[in-house]
Amino acid sequence: MIKLTRLNHVPLIVNSDLIEHIETTPDTVITLTSGQKLMVLETAEDVVEKVIDFRRALQAVPRTLSAPPGEFPADVNPSPQSHGR
Repeated sequence: MIKLTRLNHVPLIVNSDLIEHIETTPDTVITLTSGQKLMVLETAEDVVEKVIDFRRALQAVPRTLSAPPGEFPADVNPSPQSHGR
């Protein structure tokens, strides 16, 4: 999610995964995959930078919900012994 600003200076949070393309007409117009168009104060370059920063931040977050390779949560054990074999 990225924070942008509508032309009337109202903040707007956008799901960056839904951005289809960005135009400069001279205002910045963002078209979402739904076809909805958003006009924002930020430049196209600023929007792209915000998307890149957001995705980098996602990559930096440790994955606490998944077990490291070769380890399994306590309730999941793929070994045959756990199935009474």
